[in-house]
Amino acid sequence: MKKTFINGCATSPYLAQAFDALGWSAWTCDLKPSEGWKNHIQGDILDVLGLGWTFGVFHPDCQYLANSGVRWRLERNEWAEVENAARFFNEVDGAPFPHVTENPIPHRYARQYIRKYDQLIQPWNFGALESKAICLWLTGVPDLVKTVKVKPDNVRQSVWKEPPSVNRRANRSRNFPEVCMEWARQWNDYFIAPEKSHDHNFIEQQLRLEL
Repeated sequence: MKKTFINGCATSPYLAQAFDALGWSAWTCDLKPSEGWKNHIQGDILDVLGLGWTFGVFHPDCQYLANSGVRWRLERNEWAEVENAARFFNEVDGAPFPHVTENPIPHRYARQYIRKYDQLIQPWNFGALESKAICLWLTGVPDLVKTVKVKPDNVRQSVWKEPPSVNRRANRSRNFPEVCMEWARQWNDYFIAPEKSHDHNFIEQQLRLEL
C-alpha cells in the first residue's frame, strides 16, 4: 500500500510532486484551487486531518503571525486576528499523525500562543540560491540535515524584494523546487528506515557518497 502525503494550506504543486516521484500518494489541500497538481482537495484542511495520512506538511497563513508584519499588527490593533491565526496554527499543528508545520519567524505576540519552533533553515541550505528564514515545527519526524552549511556568495533575496501585486503574498510564501525535492527525499528516507534517518552522521555520509 502506498504511503499517503498531504500538503495542507498549499496551492503550489512542488512538494506534492516531489513525494509523488518517490512513490507516495501525494495531495494538496487549500481553500483556493491548485496551481496545477492533479490531486487537490479544495476545502478546509481541518476537515481532512482525520483521513489517516502517513505524513503531512502544513503552511498556515502567516500574515498575522510573522515577525516581518508585526508593525502592522501594532498600528492596526489586530490582536483578535493574531489570536485567531494562532488558534488555526495550533489546530493544524495538532494533526494526529507525523507532520511538519512551516512558517516564517513568529513575532513575540504570536509566541504567546504557539510553541517554539524546532528548526530554523534557509532555502540555500538545500540548494536554492535564496534567502528566506523558514521555521519548522516538527512532530514525529527528525530535523532536516542541511546539505549546504556555508552560505554561498550569490544568494538572492527575491522573496523580500517581491514587488507589489495581487500575487505578492502567494509568491512570497511559495517554496522552491530544489528545497521541496530535498525535503521529500530526507523525510521519505525516514519513513523507509527511521532508525537511520535519526542518525545525522549516517545521512551526511550518504550525502557525501551521492556527491
